[in-house]
Amino acid sequence: MIAVFATPDDVEAAFYEAIARADLAALMSVWADDEEIVCIHPTGQRLAGAEAIRESWRSIFTNNPRLRVRISRGIRWHGMLIAVHNVVETLYVGDERRGHGPMLATNVFQRGARGWRLLIHHSSTALDREIGDGEQSSERGASPRILH
Repeated sequence: MIAVFATPDDVEAAFYEAIARADLAALMSVWADDEEIVCIHPTGQRLAGAEAIRESWRSIFTNNPRLRVRISRGIRWHGMLIAVHNVVETLYVGDERRGHGPMLATNVFQRGARGWRLLIHHSSTALDREIGDGEQSSERGASPRILH
């Protein structure tokens, strides 16, 4: 039976739960039925298409069967057919109490005939000062950043 996700939040929860269970089938069930799906791991590797994503996660689960990802500080934008979530991820391996991270992740969801699905997951490492309350404060000694 194919899961139908009523909201992007449901998809996101199922994605991170599948990681915690090392459940490859459940993890792949959250992705859009589209060969243009993309997953970018914190290592910077871009994976395009279901087969590349499946094999990458299979390798991750084989080497690290006990992963947990805690998400926090979500910024969410929802439209009729597309939703974008930017979250802070903290990774826990095995019984570790201290997490690895922080990592910034952007999850893009698409609404289709079978409900909401994950279209893009992009996770990258971040500096602690980059995940403050959403602003670079000169009071904290952060220098202004120039984009492009």
